[in-house]
Amino acid sequence: MFRLLLRFLVLLVIFAIIRYLFVAVSKMISQVVNPQASRQEQNQASRSPVGGELKQDPVCGTFVPVATSVKKTINGELVHFCSVACRDKFKVA
Repeated sequence: MFRLLLRFLVLLVIFAIIRYLFVAVSKMISQVVNPQASRQEQNQASRSPVGGELKQDPVCGTFVPVATSVKKTINGELVHFCSVACRDKFKVA
């Protein structure tokens, strides 16, 4: 039984290493074939918000970054929503 478990773990580690190598090689090939596309992906990654203040959506309870939330002013208070659908569902009590 122990040998079977050990073989399974070895296979799992080998599979993980092969998958890592495949992803690394495919990224290198894509950079060689189309270097401009890889630069655009890097620029997009650097522009995406990483941190910042989070607000909770009052409809679904999802926490959303203030920078990317859908905003609506209700009774003089700024309310943050995760999507337009949640904003439209919101009803003032």
